[in-house]
Amino acid sequence: FVHWYVGEEAVVSTQSTGGFNNITEQMPDLFTIGAEQEVNKLTDAVREELARAGFTEVLTFSLCSRDDISSSLRNGKALEGAVKIANPKSFEFQVVRTSLLPGVLKTASCNRKMPLPLKLFEVSDVVVKTEDTETGSRNLRKICALFSGKTSGFEVVHGLLDRIMLCLGRRDYSIRASAEAMFFTGRGADILLGGQKIGHLGILHPEVLDNFEITLPCSVLEMDLEPFV
Repeated sequence: FVHWYVGEEAVVSTQSTGGFNNITEQMPDLFTIGAEQEVNKLTDAVREELARAGFTEVLTFSLCSRDDISSSLRNGKALEGAVKIANPKSFEFQVVRTSLLPGVLKTASCNRKMPLPLKLFEVSDVVVKTEDTETGSRNLRKICALFSGKTSGFEVVHGLLDRIMLCLGRRDYSIRASAEAMFFTGRGADILLGGQKIGHLGILHPEVLDNFEITLPCSVLEMDLEPFV
């Protein structure tokens, strides 16, 4: 958006200086047809499947506080890969999110009076630091789903994972015990595709629930979507 805006300003300035009537008409050397990116096509298809499964889509802020992605999720190393905002105007917008989970948990916390169970999802981008791009960061498309009710509902998010993989035509995935501190001991799993970790699911630790002022047990699923493009 910044490059487009600067380019437009330069064109307008040049035309105003030289005169619009002095511009020679010329056909462009290249002909292109715009098309939707494959990752966006896949995103829309996944959104429809999650909605059919009874989950409600939420749209949360791309920025969050430092604690949201680190101490609140019991992950002290999360800030190492986060893009930090210089001189933030608000405590709530200090870094660019590296996970969709904090925003979904905040939504669940603000809707505690809604009928149970709460079944929420978001499919959107997170930003992580990287050394192989000009900007030093890149976007990753992720899926995050949450179930909250009188029971943890782990079987619900596990079934949702199976449904997503079935719709994506991938059966070569597996899960293994996770060491993520955000999960209740022995109740978390990593999602593997081709031997590589692409996400995790599990029952959230009571400390994480307290940090987001949630009083009911929650099970969550978060995974990368781009490996399926």
